[in-house]
Amino acid sequence: MKQTFTYLILILAISSQLSFAENPPGSKVSGYFLAFGVGPRFPLGIFSTTTSLGYGVNVEFSYADTDFLPIFLFVNAGFEQYPGSQNYLDNSELSNFNTTAVPVNLGARYYFAPMLENIILLMPIVQASANFTYYNELDEFKDGVGKQDFSESKSKFGFSAGAGVSMFMMELLANYNYTEANQFISVDLKVRIPLFINF
Repeated sequence: MKQTFTYLILILAISSQLSFAENPPGSKVSGYFLAFGVGPRFPLGIFSTTTSLGYGVNVEFSYADTDFLPIFLFVNAGFEQYPGSQNYLDNSELSNFNTTAVPVNLGARYYFAPMLENIILLMPIVQASANFTYYNELDEFKDGVGKQDFSESKSKFGFSAGAGVSMFMMELLANYNYTEANQFISVDLKVRIPLFINF
């Protein structure tokens, strides 16, 4: 397993087309990576009664070291937008309801042994993280209701856990995200690039 991830970092440093060799090259390899992700957000539970399908974008910074691989440590920050559900708006005094979220996650990702290696490198992955999220809810009322529009801000702590598949430079990952009254499933397509690799 450690040998596989040593090669992954070497591949990024030398060439994405480099073939695997018989023996691991070198003793210690570490690296810093930057990734960008985008994908849909599916509200669950109470959150789904007021909001509909949303979207999110994020940027991630991760660190890997062959002393710890196949675990990557990461921190990411994102922006998420959730429009109000039509059913909720139709049965309320609101003309518009919108939830904006800014999550920050700190966690670890584990890469399993590749399912495929010859044609394309394809690895199952799991990850877990703790998160802090800033929420802003915008309430706009219908004409004639006699109420003033307002926005409400909240900060919450939570966690997320998920799984997916990785080609290392590209990943597809689904996560269950929990904060009180704001649970959702996120699906992200991520593209990763190396920032610095040390042999």
